[in-house]
Amino acid sequence: MGGAMRLETMLPGTEPNVAMGGAGSGASDLQFIAAVARNIEGWGFDGLTTPETGHDPFMPCAIAAEHTSRVTIGTNVAIAFPRSPMTVAQTAWDLQRWSAGRFKLGLGTQVKGHNERRYSAPWTGPAGPRMREYVQTLRAIFQTFQSGSLTPFKGEYYRFDLMSPFFNPGPNEHGHVPIYISALNPYLARLAGEVCDGLRLHPLSTAAYVNDVLLPSVEEGAKKAGRNLSDIEIVSMPFTITGRTAAEVETAKAQVRMHIAFYASTRTYHAVLRHHGWEEAGLRLHELSIQGRWAEMGQVITDGMLDRFAVSGTYDELMPKLKARWKDACNTVFIPIPQGADDAAMRGLVDSFRAA
Repeated sequence: MGGAMRLETMLPGTEPNVAMGGAGSGASDLQFIAAVARNIEGWGFDGLTTPETGHDPFMPCAIAAEHTSRVTIGTNVAIAFPRSPMTVAQTAWDLQRWSAGRFKLGLGTQVKGHNERRYSAPWTGPAGPRMREYVQTLRAIFQTFQSGSLTPFKGEYYRFDLMSPFFNPGPNEHGHVPIYISALNPYLARLAGEVCDGLRLHPLSTAAYVNDVLLPSVEEGAKKAGRNLSDIEIVSMPFTITGRTAAEVETAKAQVRMHIAFYASTRTYHAVLRHHGWEEAGLRLHELSIQGRWAEMGQVITDGMLDRFAVSGTYDELMPKLKARWKDACNTVFIPIPQGADDAAMRGLVDSFRAA
C-alpha cells in the first residue's frame, strides 16, 4: 500500500515466558503486564494490543499505558455487543487520556452463538447494521464528552439522547479515539472504510483475498464518506510459523494447522475459503467440530492451504517473507511473540522487519 509499514504485537497472557523480562516467576500479573509492555516498546515495535480471550482486554491497556511512552495501545479486539456503547466509551475515553493519545479502540462482533451462549447477550439483529449503529453511537458519545453539549443518536438498535453534566467526564486533550473494527466479509470492510479509522483483518485472511475482495470494499466505503483508501489503516494478522532452525519451524506447523482449522470450521468465515476453492474443506471442518472431533481437524488443512494462510521461516527468514507478501495489502502488520524467543531474537526480528 506504499509507505513505511508499522509493526504490532500482542501483550501475551499471564503465563511467564520470555516476555517477562526482569519479572520473576513469583511476579503478580500486574508486574508481568508491565514488564511485557516495556519489553515490547524496547524491542522497537510500533504498537501493542490486548486480546479478549480468557481475560478482559481493557484492563491491561491501562497498565501498558503507565509503563510505556511511545507505542500505541489498543484492544484486538473487544467484543462489542455484550457491552453498552456508553461503558465502552467511558473506558476508551479514560485510556486515551491516560496514554496521552496512544489508545486505539478495536471492536469485533463475534458470531451469534458466542454472543448468546458464552456472553449471555441477546442477538437483536444482523451484525453489520448493528456495528454501524454501535460506532455511530460511540462517535456521538465522544462528541458529547468533548463539547459538553449533547450530540444525540437514535437508531434501530442503539439510542443515546441523555447526558447530564454529573455523568460527563469532560473534554480530553486527546479527544479523538480511533475506532477499528475487525472484518472478514465485505459488509464490515465497507463499514470500516465509511465510518472507522482502521480495519483489523481476521487471521483467517490471505493477501489475495484481501486485495481481491476486502480492499475494494474498504475503498468503496471510504469514497462514500468522501475519503480515500489511504485514510484507513489496514492491519493484517497473518499466521506466522517460525523458530531458530528449520526443524523448529517444521515442528511449529502442526499447532498452526489446528488454529487455522478451528477458525475455518466456522461457517461465518467461509467466504475466504470459497475465494480459494476450499469451501468443501470448510464444510468438512464444520462437521468435525459439531462431532467434537477436534484432534482430526488439522489434517484437513493441506500444505497449500497452510502456505496461503501462514508465513513461515526461521527468525532470519520470517520478516522479509512477511513484508513481501503483505506490503500491498496492508500498512500495519501484526506478529505474535514467538514462544521461546529471547530478547536478542525479538530485537533481531524487529530489525529485520525494518531492513526488509
